Amino acid sequence: MGWVEAALITGAAALAGAINVLVGGGSLITYPTLLALGHPPVLANVSNNLGMIPGNAVGVLAYRPLLAGHRSSLLALVPASLLGGLSGAILLLALPAKLFAAVVPLLIALASVLMALQPRIRAWIERRPGSRQHSRLPLLVGVYLTGLYGGYFGAAQGVLLLAVMAVGLDEGLQRLNGFKNALVLIVNATAALVFIGFSRVDWRVAALIAVGTAGGGWLGGRYGRQIPEPLLRRTIVVTGLVVAVVLALRLR
Repeated sequence: MGWVEAALITGAAALAGAINVLVGGGSLITYPTLLALGHPPVLANVSNNLGMIPGNAVGVLAYRPLLAGHRSSLLALVPASLLGGLSGAILLLALPAKLFAAVVPLLIALASVLMALQPRIRAWIERRPGSRQHSRLPLLVGVYLTGLYGGYFGAAQGVLLLAVMAVGLDEGLQRLNGFKNALVLIVNATAALVFIGFSRVDWRVAALIAVGTAGGGWLGGRYGRQIPEPLLRRTIVVTGLVVAVVLALRLR
């Protein structure tokens, strides 16, 4: 790996880390960058997953105060996220690599659409009436399926998870965001253990993304609010859709 490629990966990861703090969906920056640099789809996904974990951890630490007194609610969801991440990682390694390459354009397009709809999802969460009783089973199933998606691919899984938890939990948006950060970390860490044990990992790429996302997350939290959120979101959505179209055309 040359210095130019290393700089591009680190720069993309730093941008992704800042974006994750502001709006989420940072993998829509790092994953297409790895593909553009010639990394195979599955290897790029695996290495990107491992590299994102430090940034996830930074997000969890930032929201720790909001989780105080609510850890029992969070812990009740942990097994579903753990099993979901495990299932998604196993599917990624068990199914043919060609299948993953074929569905990646659809997954990137889905993640881009979720990013576009994030403000509406957030507004819907904030409008929810409180003090309602919800069945625990649909919530656990939803968290599991979101974890499965996260273990298999993962971009914008946090937006999905927020929507699922909004249906099943009577909590405010900020606390749900804290839950989301913790559960995404569990999904990614569980999948990472599977990848380390049973798959090839490009450790140089993972290390560069880890450094970039951690640094970008800190900078995004400190200075990134000066950038208009709608502009960031539109940039991510357009980039993701363009990448999805280009990858789909390559499969023809």
